[in-house]
Amino acid sequence: MHPVIAITPGEPAGIGPDLAIISSQIKVDATRIYFADPDLLAERAEKLNIPVNIQSLSSLDKIPETADNTLLVSPVKLGAPATPGKLDTQNAQYVLDSIKLAVASQQQTQTQALLTGPIHKGIINDAGIIFSGHTEYLAELTSATPVMMLTAEAERLRVALVTTHLPLSEVSGAITKDKLKQVLQILHTDLIRQYGIPKPRILVCGLNPHAGEGGHLGMEEIEIIEPVLRTLNEQGMHLTGPLPADTLFTPKYLQHADAVLAMYHDQGLPVLKYAGFGHAINITLGLPIIRTSVDHGTALELAATGNVDHGSYMAALNSAIYLARQQTPQG
Repeated sequence: MHPVIAITPGEPAGIGPDLAIISSQIKVDATRIYFADPDLLAERAEKLNIPVNIQSLSSLDKIPETADNTLLVSPVKLGAPATPGKLDTQNAQYVLDSIKLAVASQQQTQTQALLTGPIHKGIINDAGIIFSGHTEYLAELTSATPVMMLTAEAERLRVALVTTHLPLSEVSGAITKDKLKQVLQILHTDLIRQYGIPKPRILVCGLNPHAGEGGHLGMEEIEIIEPVLRTLNEQGMHLTGPLPADTLFTPKYLQHADAVLAMYHDQGLPVLKYAGFGHAINITLGLPIIRTSVDHGTALELAATGNVDHGSYMAALNSAIYLARQQTPQG
C-alpha cells in the first residue's frame, strides 16, 4: 500500500511551512498532499533557498505521479500575505479551513492519514473564533470523542490524557466515571486497532499527590478512578492503578506497560517531553480518521531561518504512514 498523507502546515507565520518544505526533500514511501496556499510555500522555499516545484491540484480524485522536489498542493487561500514571525488575525480562518479540507479528504478516502503542523491558538481566538485546540476542533469536524496521546522514545513511551486543554481548577470536576470509562475504552481499542497490541497493558495515574493517600489527600481515586478500573478489569482489560504519578514514570512500571493514562495535561506531558522532546509526536485516538502531529509550537522566531529541528515532524510523518498501512481497507 502506498498511502496518501494529507498535510496541514499550520500557522503560516511559524515554522510549519518551513518543516513542510524541508521534510519534502526526504524521500518516504508515501504521497504527500499539502493543504496550503501555494504562494506561501513558494515564498518560504525561496527564503530557505530550497528549490521546489509547486503543483496545484484542482481535484484529489486522481493524484498524479510527481518528480523529485515537487510539492502537490490542494490550494487554500491565505486571508492576507504571511510574514514570517508575525501573527495576523486575518489568517486565522485560513488555518481552520486547511484543517477542515484535509479532514474532508480523509472522510472521502482521498487521503489515508492526516499530519498537522503547529498552530497558534491565541491568534485564532484573537480573531474572534472560539477555539480550544486542534484535538477539540477535529472532534467537532468528525463528530467523535477524541483521546490525546503523545509518544516518545520511538513510540515505546505512550501517554494518553483524560482531560486536555482545561484550567487546572476545572480538571477534577471534568473527571467523571463515564468520562474515565470512555477514555479508557478508546485507548484500549485503538492500541489494539492501530498498533496491533492484542492485550494492552495500561497504567493509570491517580489525580492527587500519592494517588490520594487513602483519601487523606483527595477522594477522586476512591470515588471515581478505582471503581472504573475495577469494572473494566472485570470485563477483561489489563489496567493498573491508580498509581502516584511521581513514581509511575519509572522503569519499574514502564517496562511492563504499553501506555500510561494521565488525568490532565501537565501531569503526563512534561515527563514525556523530557524523555523525547524534538522527537515526540501527538496522535489523536478515537477519531474515524488517522491524525498525527508534531509535539511543539509555532516557534515564530525561527520561521524562515532554516534553523529548525525536523525530528518531530518526520516522526509524525512516519507514524502517519505506518498507521495508514495498518488499516484494513473497507469493502
